Amino acid sequence: MKRTVLLLFLGILFLCSSYADEGLRIMESRVMPSRILKQDVHFSVCLPKNYYNSKEVFPVVYLLHGLGDNETSWLEYGRISQFADKAVENKQAVPMIFVMPEGFRTYYVNDVSGTFQYQDMFIKELIPFIDSLFRTKAESRYRALMGYSMGGFGALTLHLKYPDLFGATVPLSVSIRTDEQYMTENAGEWDQQWGRLFGGQGLTGDARITPYYKENCPFYQLKQMKPEDYGKLKIYLDNGDKEQTLCRSNEELHILMRSMKITHEYRVRDGGHNFGYWCSAIPDALSFLSSSFELKQYLPGMQVKPILDIFPEGKVRAVSLNKGKAFVYVPDDYNITDRLFPAIYIAGSFNAEQRDAIASCVNLLSGRNEIGEMMLVFLPQKSLPDLISSLPEIEKKMRIREGYRFRALLGYQDEADPALTLAMNQQQFRVCFLSDPFLNKEGVAGIVKGKSAEPQKRMLFYVDTPDKGNYFEGNGNAHMLFRDAEINHEYRVREGNGGFEWFLTGLPEILSCASNNFHK
Repeated sequence: MKRTVLLLFLGILFLCSSYADEGLRIMESRVMPSRILKQDVHFSVCLPKNYYNSKEVFPVVYLLHGLGDNETSWLEYGRISQFADKAVENKQAVPMIFVMPEGFRTYYVNDVSGTFQYQDMFIKELIPFIDSLFRTKAESRYRALMGYSMGGFGALTLHLKYPDLFGATVPLSVSIRTDEQYMTENAGEWDQQWGRLFGGQGLTGDARITPYYKENCPFYQLKQMKPEDYGKLKIYLDNGDKEQTLCRSNEELHILMRSMKITHEYRVRDGGHNFGYWCSAIPDALSFLSSSFELKQYLPGMQVKPILDIFPEGKVRAVSLNKGKAFVYVPDDYNITDRLFPAIYIAGSFNAEQRDAIASCVNLLSGRNEIGEMMLVFLPQKSLPDLISSLPEIEKKMRIREGYRFRALLGYQDEADPALTLAMNQQQFRVCFLSDPFLNKEGVAGIVKGKSAEPQKRMLFYVDTPDKGNYFEGNGNAHMLFRDAEINHEYRVREGNGGFEWFLTGLPEILSCASNNFHK
């Protein structure tokens, strides 16, 4: 036994010496012999550009791959070296070492049977091995995790279980299930994936929720944490709005953490379960990790500044309606043409200065030819229930194109709920935008209940919500219910607390969506 341990130790020393002498920045599929697993474990490494030109020590990020991939995936498909070099060059992130271990099909946990103790290997062998091999800052503050899909599960569960070992984590598209999803998943798939790891193969229903599962499932790990330990967590959760099963589970993770008052970042952007989406998350993820390493406040590197410009005089028309006055903002060439224009009908509490700022954004983007020309119709407050009957009058007076194809509806804050109700019941709009919406869980369920995808096919719903706003549960449930009912929609969760300036930063994407749909 002593001879075996000695030989293993000498072998590791030899590997450390040979790796250090190679002078390579990017190393693929290197080998670490594991005593715990009784086999070799492969890993890849990406070193900072200045690694060999200095004696500096660096933070280290463990990049975890998804099911079916391996230790080369982050290099080949994730292009991590290119993203990291660019982030350092642009001063969006500090130099860091990336380690990409082979994860097999483990979800980065020990299996319940004790036959493949992957997590023990990761903690007890791999981390000390890497710290001895490279010039890492071997403290929890400078050690982080990032992973996609199965690797997202690993990145989250490892941080929650070992917050004193990993200072931050970025789980992308976490492959996780709510209890209901877990209990009802297809038996064959469940046995091969979850039952194999957490116990209960062949079981159904709540019998699948084994004590060992609770030890390793982030939903239960979060609930079992002590409030005094919340401050140890630094989490950046990111998930595409085109996800299916993971739409609900990732949204529920965010809702749980918000309900528990656990500080975290949450993003939902346009995309699904693929490397195109995960790559688009990397720049902000590196910025988040860098801020964690430096103990700085995280400032989103990709945050868009509001577009503000002077709106031309004489481009605002007042139209009297049954319940007040609508303000119509017309395009620049309105007076030199007799053509008709599409329009966005806007419901929300906006003052004249704010209306001008919104119209200025449209004016600027259409002037750059980034969007088509369109009108903005700011509706009187509380007038949405009567809007449909007023449409013919407004369209005739203001040369607005008739028909749902050329109409969009935007409900802001407390006007989002009536906008959703009107659009869902009338189907008179091509797009319905809900920005910084004040939706509640029960209200959304009542509006969507019984609605099928078929009548909504010609319409798109677009929900734009802040990750730190007060209506996170209702807004998140709108996305989950739309997904369950297969209702065509886009969903965005952006950094912030909401409010008018926050709304303006998302307005260019809203306008682009409107323009694209008007001209389909």
